[in-house]
Amino acid sequence: MITHTATLDVARPIGQYLAQLLADERARRGTRTGRRALSVWRHAVLVLRWLRQAPPVRALALDNGISVATAYRYLHEGITVLAVEAPDLPEVLAQRLAAGDTHVILDGTLIRTTRVAGKIRKTRGRTAGTLVHRWYSGKHRAFGGNIQFLATAGGFPLWCSDPLPGTVNDLTAARTHGLIGPLCAAAAQGLTVLADKAYHAAGIGIRTPFKTAPGNHPLQGHPLHIDQRTHNTLHNSLRALGERAAALLKTRWKALQRVTLSPSHIGTIIKAALVLTQLEHQGRY
Repeated sequence: MITHTATLDVARPIGQYLAQLLADERARRGTRTGRRALSVWRHAVLVLRWLRQAPPVRALALDNGISVATAYRYLHEGITVLAVEAPDLPEVLAQRLAAGDTHVILDGTLIRTTRVAGKIRKTRGRTAGTLVHRWYSGKHRAFGGNIQFLATAGGFPLWCSDPLPGTVNDLTAARTHGLIGPLCAAAAQGLTVLADKAYHAAGIGIRTPFKTAPGNHPLQGHPLHIDQRTHNTLHNSLRALGERAAALLKTRWKALQRVTLSPSHIGTIIKAALVLTQLEHQGRY
C-alpha cells in the first residue's frame, strides 16, 4: 500500500476555528481525554477535506485509520457544529440596515443529490393527479433540494434556508420559510429586496421584473412598454449579481455540487459552507 502527503487549500486559522468548535462540543458532551479516535485537529481536517474536495467517506476513513461508521459520525458532528454558527435572517437584515445597504438579493438554487425515492401527487396543472418524484426539479431536470438565499448587492452570500424538495418552486419556498414578512419589514426601513420573476407578487418591497401578459389576459401578445423594458434591464443587471453567491458556495465547496448524504442534511451542509465562506472573506463584504 502506498502512502502520500497532501495539502488542503484551506487557511490554517479556519481549521483552528473548527477544531475549537469541536473541542467545545466534546467538552459539552463530557468526552474524556483520549477517548476519541481522532484529535480535534484531525477531526477538523476530515470535515474540511470532505467539504472542499468531496472524497468518498470510505477514503476518509481509510486515511484516518477509523471505521466508515465512525467517519460518518465525525463528519456529521463537524458539519453540525459549523452550521450552528450560521447567522439567522433577522440578524442578517439588521446588519445590512446598520451597514447602510440599499438592497439585498433574494434567489433560490438547487443543491443536487443522487436519485431520491419518494413520490407525491401533483395538485396543479394539466397533469394534476399524476405521481411525480418529490425531490425532482423539472426546471433543472435533476434531483435535489430547493435552497433560498440572500446575497449582498455585490453577490456575496449572507444567509441560507433549510432545504425543501426540488418540486417546490421559489415563491412557495419563500412563503414556507416565512421570508416575506421580515423582507417586507426590512424594505419598509429602506432595504429593498431584488428578486427574479419567480417571486412575482411576493409582497411590497420585493422588487421583480415586469412580466408579459399571460395567455388568458386581454393584453396577451402585446410587448412591454419601453419604460418597463428599461426597468427590467436595470433590475436584471443588479439582481444577476446575486447568482454569484450560489456559484461562490458551490465552486469553493465541492460537496455542494452533488450531496451524497441524505437530502435532509442539505441545509446543514450549506450552512456549514456559508460559515466557512464568511470566515474566509471576513470584513470584505
